[in-house]
Amino acid sequence: MRTRAASPPGRRDRVRTWLCWLAVTPGLVWAAVRLPGLERGPLVQAVAFTPYVAAWAPAPLLLALALRRRWPAAVAALVAAALLGVVAPRALPSPRPPATGPTLRLLTANLLAGAADTRALVDLVRAHRVDVLAVQEFTPRAAAELDQLGLAALLPHRQLNPQVGTPGSGLYARFPISGGGVRLNRGGWGFSQAYGTVTPPGGPPVRVESAHPAAPYAIDQVGYWRTDLTAQLPATPDAGLRVLAGDFNATLDHAPLRALLATGYVDAADAVGVGLVGTWGPYDGDPIPPVTIDHVLVDRRIAVHAVAVRPVPGSDHRAVFAELRLPTA
Repeated sequence: MRTRAASPPGRRDRVRTWLCWLAVTPGLVWAAVRLPGLERGPLVQAVAFTPYVAAWAPAPLLLALALRRRWPAAVAALVAAALLGVVAPRALPSPRPPATGPTLRLLTANLLAGAADTRALVDLVRAHRVDVLAVQEFTPRAAAELDQLGLAALLPHRQLNPQVGTPGSGLYARFPISGGGVRLNRGGWGFSQAYGTVTPPGGPPVRVESAHPAAPYAIDQVGYWRTDLTAQLPATPDAGLRVLAGDFNATLDHAPLRALLATGYVDAADAVGVGLVGTWGPYDGDPIPPVTIDHVLVDRRIAVHAVAVRPVPGSDHRAVFAELRLPTA
């Protein structure tokens, strides 16, 4: 009987080495794009899924260690440490600033061109005792339904720009709104952003804006997406307080959003350790894992006490609630 000869040790070693490098390379390329913020074209959409890649990153390391491949193991360890290092802190609370002023409760929701269940939204406003509501993709029909369902009594002050389709935006408040207006983005869909300044009793004035930059849903929209994000108002650490709340169409892994945060904002969900909770997806039945593109960005002098992500039937986005403690006036 003839027996098959065993593979030479050198050949087995080469196969194991190449197998390890094959497993390590995708994470290495991903880190090389994500860490310096080099996402362009279709990579903009891909980078949104960085938390999932970070969760997978230790697998190539374990493989390389099991096969005793020193160099692939070293590179895999660096990749895993880098990706987990930028993602894992979102699941950990950060120290709060010493804010001792009044509480401000804020809710933001994308209404999917007015298709969201307005009754469910008003119920959220009641349940969370919301002081400020920011809405995107806000339509005239949604505006009428919200008032019919009691929002006018709960949040009587408003700066609204309802539009048919997706461009509309609105801002509702329990307190008077001053200096209100509507800002138009330059993106392909022409999303608008309602804004105004609210002053809670005993607290400082806070400028709140319902943010909605363009979506990078196609390669020819990426430029608009980047322009709209770059045009968002920076924080003013030495002046008045600002809050941007809405559908940013960007995650904390996108360089333009990180640059906006660097001006003096804090992502509220990140601050309390729930920054990995998805707010969008799956979309239209497609098997897309949820990503976190809806945010409440607050001046870093504001203390974030709680954040909750809540479903809104009829919308592909989830609402984000944030309980904030303002500095003293």
